[in-house]
Amino acid sequence: MKYMLLMQFSEAGTDFPPIDEWKPEEIEAHIRFMKDTNTELAAAGELVDAQGLAMPETARIVRSHSGGAPVVTEGPFPETKEWVAGWWIVDCDRDERAVEIAAAVSAAPGPGGAPLNMPIEVRQVMSAPPTEQ
Repeated sequence: MKYMLLMQFSEAGTDFPPIDEWKPEEIEAHIRFMKDTNTELAAAGELVDAQGLAMPETARIVRSHSGGAPVVTEGPFPETKEWVAGWWIVDCDRDERAVEIAAAVSAAPGPGGAPLNMPIEVRQVMSAPPTEQ
């Protein structure tokens, strides 16, 4: 089964400064942790894909517009207090393994090397409906 692990950022549940205020060596340690985690998951045959996302101020919301060009607006807006910081898609034999992976990535190091304990949402990826042959 495939699972999507969504790393959530919430200003309300955070007791560390924004990443742009971290020391360079703290950012390097954080990125190294993520790369090492992805390497281990790939070696175990569990990693499908993983990506970090740019800050939310770079996001755009796109809506179709009947018969015309799509409507593109900035968003989410600066007052948004929560956003998805990154994600993994993993392929695991059981739900418990997806939770184990989520707990491990939640503990990524932050300022001073302390675990961030970021919330990681675990959701099973829906499979396609059966096709008739």
